[in-house]
Amino acid sequence: MKVLMQRVKHASVVVEGDTIGEISQGILIFVGIEKHDTPEILERMAKKVISYRVFSDDQGKMNLSVSDIGGGVLAISQFTLAADTRKGLRPSFSSAAPPDSAQDLYQQFINRLLLLHPHIAQGSFGADMKVSLLNDGPVTFMLEM
Repeated sequence: MKVLMQRVKHASVVVEGDTIGEISQGILIFVGIEKHDTPEILERMAKKVISYRVFSDDQGKMNLSVSDIGGGVLAISQFTLAADTRKGLRPSFSSAAPPDSAQDLYQQFINRLLLLHPHIAQGSFGADMKVSLLNDGPVTFMLEM
C-alpha cells in the first residue's frame, strides 16, 4: 500500500462537474492499493495517516497530526501509485491490485479512517476526478507499507 500525503490549506475533488469531497486545512492523500495488501496493512496505514506529524506546533516543529489540529482528510484512490517505473519508459501496473479487490480494500481503508477521525472526505473510486488543492509548505510524504 502506498499513500502520497500532502499538507494542504484546502482541497477538493470534482466528478462530472459536481464537488463530491472537500476539506479546509488538513491532508490530501492519494491511495494506491497493491496486490499484497491486507486488512491488517490497511489498519496500520490508517493509523499512520491520522497520526503522522506534519503540522507545526508553537515552536514551528512538525509535531502535530491532522487529528491534533482537528483538520480534514481528503482521500483519493490512485492506482498509478502502484506502478513500477524502474525500467523502460512505460509504467508497469503488475503490482496493483485488480480493480474489484482494490475497490473493496479502498473502501475498507476509508471505513478505518472514519473510525479514527471525524473529518474524512473522499473521491469516487475509478472515476475521472479533478483534484484541486493549495499545498501548504509544500509538505509531501510517501508512506508505504
